[in-house]
Amino acid sequence: MAETDFDVIIIGAGGAGLAAAVEARAAGARVLLLEAGARAGGSTRLSGGVFWAAGTSLQRKAGIDDNPDDQFHYYMTVNQYKVDPALVRRYCDLSAPTFEWLVGLGADFPVENLYVSGVDKIARGHRAARHGEDIADALEGALSGRNVDVATHARVEDLIVANGRVCGVRVGGEQVTAGAVVIAAGGFGNNRRMWAEHYPSAARQGDLAWYIGADECRGDGIEMARRAGAETVGRDRGLLLMTPGLTRDLEPYLPPWLMHVTHEGRRFIDESTEYSVLSEVLSGQTAGECFAIFDEPARAAAKATPAPNWSADRLAEFAVSGRLARAETLEALADTLGIRPAALVTTAARYSADARAGDDSAFFKDPRHLRPVQTPPFYGARIRPAVVCWTGMGLRIDAEARVLDLADRPMPGLFAAGETTGGFAGPCYAGGGASVGNAVIFGRIAGRNAAQLALG
Repeated sequence: MAETDFDVIIIGAGGAGLAAAVEARAAGARVLLLEAGARAGGSTRLSGGVFWAAGTSLQRKAGIDDNPDDQFHYYMTVNQYKVDPALVRRYCDLSAPTFEWLVGLGADFPVENLYVSGVDKIARGHRAARHGEDIADALEGALSGRNVDVATHARVEDLIVANGRVCGVRVGGEQVTAGAVVIAAGGFGNNRRMWAEHYPSAARQGDLAWYIGADECRGDGIEMARRAGAETVGRDRGLLLMTPGLTRDLEPYLPPWLMHVTHEGRRFIDESTEYSVLSEVLSGQTAGECFAIFDEPARAAAKATPAPNWSADRLAEFAVSGRLARAETLEALADTLGIRPAALVTTAARYSADARAGDDSAFFKDPRHLRPVQTPPFYGARIRPAVVCWTGMGLRIDAEARVLDLADRPMPGLFAAGETTGGFAGPCYAGGGASVGNAVIFGRIAGRNAAQLALG
């Protein structure tokens, strides 16, 4: 192979890119890490800092017996096998070793932060003490003194392909060559044009939709790889969080004491269900939306935890401003929101009776979250899946993080990891922290394999 400027070039310095850089350098490669933003960390730094893993030392410390086989079975089943089994299997097998690796790098995961982040009953959500900052800082710190070239404010313009092989990038109008390239540029959450083609569930929400990840996630990596002949997978996959659109504050959790009804005036779910599945269940309802209904005593008792905008005072302000519907009767509220009036009255009566009895006879919600809907005035908010947390469509890769072309063949010299890739995300976000885990796990694989290829 001809002499190159670097052995490995990594596009993007989020969780995936940083992990790739650490591993590539550990393998002896000369590494160039290019970041479009002002600092490293990407969406991982902005995240809640949860790592979804099974069979970890932290679980054992908490007395939890878990293993990757059960994790794999759960993930595949809850996603109806609509994911790439090879990627999921690799994730599950490496989740615990990668967690221990992060701990070894200095990330702090207190045992009290271990929680059930999915819809099963096993605590696999490992939340870092300082959230995403902890994970990003540990990864970035691992590069200290390792002689990795890092350039910020460096948005890559395209890949260089010669003789059927990816052999570098074009950045700042210059060509930089390498033995292998890793694309870890994040998803396309900050590119509404790409929503229309690849994430119509988000696009149809119009102006209500907004993105919470890194500003630099514009889909560049996906598009440059497609121009080079890469295949993509996972159309209309991602995670949309529920929002009433009252403000543009991130509140992933809706208060569990709400009563959710459809346009037909019926409940359709235990309202305390994990946010990771609520949007998928909601997608099967009329217009893909629902309504949060409650009465005056519920409003007056509302606390700022876990959702600050749902406190008693804030709700009163929203009602006065008209952002929250209010009416003296349930029938009038139903007419305002577009709900079947008679059915809403029946649903509220049954729900209120269950609340008084302390037993949800329809969806078996925890009695602590049951509040009658019987005393006027009544309130209602339209709830829609419109906050784009992350996008799940991306480059098709194999379990070695090699990018595949339209004939399902590995593209020589090209690897990818994290939100730039597809195939791992299914219809259900099976566990909070799986997106961060996916980035770090496959980032390590991509960096290690890219170095091995480049070094021969």
